[in-house]
Amino acid sequence: MEAVFTAVAVGFEAVGAAAMIVGFVIALVLGGRSLARHEGGQTAFTTLRTTLGGAILLGLEVLVAADLIRTITSKPSLEDAAILGLIVLIRTILSISIQIEIEGTLPWRRALLRSGGQMIGDAVAKDRAAQQAAGAARGPAPPDPRTP
Repeated sequence: MEAVFTAVAVGFEAVGAAAMIVGFVIALVLGGRSLARHEGGQTAFTTLRTTLGGAILLGLEVLVAADLIRTITSKPSLEDAAILGLIVLIRTILSISIQIEIEGTLPWRRALLRSGGQMIGDAVAKDRAAQQAAGAARGPAPPDPRTP
């Protein structure tokens, strides 16, 4: 049974790392698209920074879950509990620091709590709206010659 939970914890760690890697790629794409729309370097940097920060937050949340699963399913010891507590404390401080950096306010002062996934979703939605606005500014698309 311990082997199953170890595999689940490794799976969570892989998902956490993948969330950060995929989030990095999404951040680069969104920042590049912002530059391509001539929105300026400041807007592109803010988009890149916010999206990457959200991806890191999401990855950290998943990695904390992996650590919890790994510790709970292993043989209980005071040393393992102390190590888990230290890891969770460090990751929590990192998460709070990143949230403050991204949003400019303390997490407990916000009216609504936002997760890293929500931040990435907001960045993608904002990019999609800007892309549609840029397409509308260019005018209607030419008719498809393949359509009769």
